[in-house]
Amino acid sequence: MNYITIIGLLAGTCTIISFLPQVIKTAKTKKTKDISLAMYAVLAVGLFMWVIYGVLLNSYPIILANSVSFILAVTILVLKIRYG
Repeated sequence: MNYITIIGLLAGTCTIISFLPQVIKTAKTKKTKDISLAMYAVLAVGLFMWVIYGVLLNSYPIILANSVSFILAVTILVLKIRYG
């Protein structure tokens, strides 16, 4: 594994971890008043497009990080719709 792949994996890990506090807090409190539905909707579309881009480039760090981030963003969207 070369250093470029390692940097990509570390960047992806940071991105994934950044979603966890919001997902955990929202799941526990069921309060979504201050979460922007539009922001997470646009983010989810962007993340999905990153996944497609990663597939086209055959870049596993891009595919992995953005697939997991997409799932977490959609989780926040679902919680927002459910509890919003």
